[in-house]
Amino acid sequence: MRRFEGRRVVVTGASRGIGARIAHRLAAEGANVVITARTMDAGTGPLDGSLREMVESLRRFGTNVVPVAADLSEPTSRQTIIPAAVEALGGPIEILVNNAAAAIYGTLIDYPAKRIRLSNEINVIAPLELSQAVIPAMREAGEGWIVNLSSASANLPSGPPFPETGLGSTISVYGSSKAALNRVTAGLAMEMYGTGIRINTVEPRAAVMSEGADQVAGHAIRPDQIEPMETMVEAAVALCCCPADHTGRIESSLDLIERLGLNVYSLDGTERYVPGH
Repeated sequence: MRRFEGRRVVVTGASRGIGARIAHRLAAEGANVVITARTMDAGTGPLDGSLREMVESLRRFGTNVVPVAADLSEPTSRQTIIPAAVEALGGPIEILVNNAAAAIYGTLIDYPAKRIRLSNEINVIAPLELSQAVIPAMREAGEGWIVNLSSASANLPSGPPFPETGLGSTISVYGSSKAALNRVTAGLAMEMYGTGIRINTVEPRAAVMSEGADQVAGHAIRPDQIEPMETMVEAAVALCCCPADHTGRIESSLDLIERLGLNVYSLDGTERYVPGH
C-alpha cells in the first residue's frame, strides 16, 4: 500500500515506541517524514532508541526522513519544529501526529507541582501549539490531518469501592492531561469543521507495551490487558487518511478497526498481521 505517497508528515516522540512505529508505517507507505524527539543519538537518553537510528532504519523505503531534535516541554524548542519541517520537506505539513507524551505517575497527596506543569506542557500545550502552527497551511490547501495520541486513563475510574490493583490514582495527572487533550481535539475539530481538516484522537483499547510504557507501568499490567503494537499503528494511520466527515472523534484503536472493518498489517504494511507470529 502507498496511501501516503509524497505526503509531508511530522511525528512527535518518534525516536522509539508508538511514535517510531507510526513513522515507520507512514514512510513505508510513501510519506516524507520529519521525526522529532529529544534523543538524537543512541546512548544519550534514558531508554533505547534515537532519531539517528530511526533515520537509518527508514532509509530502505526511499522517502525523505529528517530528524529534528526538540524538547516539547520548552516553548522556544517546540516552536522550531514546524518551520524546520516545512523547510526540510519542501512544503507545508499535511499530516501531524502528536504522539509524544510525558507519563509521570505518582500519588496525588505528594505530587510535585513542577511535574504537573511538565505533564501539561508536553501532553496538552505542545500538541495544541503544533496544531496551531500547521492549520493555516492546511486550511489554505483545503485538507489536512491531525492525529493526537490519547489514553483510556482520561476516563474516570469506577467506584467506590475502588480497585486495589493496577496503577490506581497514580495515573491521575497523566489521565487529566489526556482528558484535556481530548477536549482540545474536539474544540479544534469544531472550529475547523468544513475546512477539510480532520482532527481526531486515538487511544489504545488495551495497553501497548512500548519501551516507555514497559518501564513505568509494566509491573501493573497483566498479559490479558495488552494489545499488539500493530493494532495501535493501524488505527493511527487510518486516521491519517480518513474522510473529511471523520473529525472530532475520540477513537479507541481496536474499536475503530472493528467498526471500519480494517485489516491489520505488519509495521511495514507489506503483509497481514497474524498475532503470535
